[in-house]
Amino acid sequence: MAEEAQESAREDAVVIPIGTGGRPGRGTGKARPSSAARNLAPARKPAAKKAPAKKAAPRPAPAAPEQPAAEEAVPREAARTSDRGPLSGIPVGDWLAAAQGAALEVFGDDWERRLAELLAFVRRRLEGDYEVDDYGFDRELTERFFMAALRPVAEKWFRLEVRGLENIPTEGGALVVSNHSGTVPLDGLMTMLTVHDHAHRFLRPLGADLVFKMPVVSSLARKGGATLACVEDAERMLSGGDLVGVWPEGFKGIGKPFSERYKLQRFGRGGFVSAALRTGVPIVPLSVVGAEEIYPLVGNVPSLARLLGVPYIPITPFFPWLGPLGMVPLPSKWILEFGEPIRTDAYDPAEADDPMLVFNVTDQVRETIQHTLFDLLRERDGVFS
Repeated sequence: MAEEAQESAREDAVVIPIGTGGRPGRGTGKARPSSAARNLAPARKPAAKKAPAKKAAPRPAPAAPEQPAAEEAVPREAARTSDRGPLSGIPVGDWLAAAQGAALEVFGDDWERRLAELLAFVRRRLEGDYEVDDYGFDRELTERFFMAALRPVAEKWFRLEVRGLENIPTEGGALVVSNHSGTVPLDGLMTMLTVHDHAHRFLRPLGADLVFKMPVVSSLARKGGATLACVEDAERMLSGGDLVGVWPEGFKGIGKPFSERYKLQRFGRGGFVSAALRTGVPIVPLSVVGAEEIYPLVGNVPSLARLLGVPYIPITPFFPWLGPLGMVPLPSKWILEFGEPIRTDAYDPAEADDPMLVFNVTDQVRETIQHTLFDLLRERDGVFS
């Protein structure tokens, strides 16, 4: 039966003739198909490139037959990198523990209270819920930001040694008069920090005109308690019971050459003495040793300084040769000694207009600071020790 069926299929099949001459084709007698035949043929897809054959990995040793599991494990889809978030794989508890450890390292054992105070401080600043006085002094910002930023520099870098703290009045107005040095007026900032941390009072410095002409510095100086060095403002502060600081040498003091270090320059016309005489407050002389060595001034560029409108362009052994690295102050050892107050309440306020009296008191303050500087220089073991 199968043979009969195959025979019947052969008879019913359509016979397709071979091309002319027994060669493949469509009856043209040519090996290449005609254009009409090519149009009838389906388009061929380009053959895919074969990947280079990989080296066969060594066949692993046959594993020991596993024991049949009691229950078949449910297959799980493999994890993909695109499905994983930046914090995936780390438990939330570990993140909280790390944040708590960082807060403990920064704020200490009472980190919760201090962190809450910091957040409250930021909120008040953003909402504008803070006060400034008539001169722009921001007490909270000065204490929580400026002093906190200066404290590591004073304790770890300059290693300040303070003497004569008992000579600073605990209350009422007083005038602190200090020598000025260092190319950059860091001695004023260190004096403010010393008075705040040791005498627990805010020192209100009198600044030069240039300080309040600089865009960013002027705003920070106002918020830090500084005001323009004029007799009127000085008298108002002293009469109000503030502790006022003045550096009579001005730019002549901080910009003097290193060869003239610790030699006091002229103290101006004695305007600070007139303010003290009119208000009857004591004058506290302050001598600072160590600030002269932070930026040894060995040169100046007067023409460039006049062009830029600044008192001087300092040249030190490291600046501008080392670029920004040359602006790092040298870690000299500082000594600050507050001298015995010079009383002015015995004079009549009208005597503040007497030029000879003003000159004599000014010279007394200057000589006191100069002699103390010489004594401190003889006592210290070295610049950096």
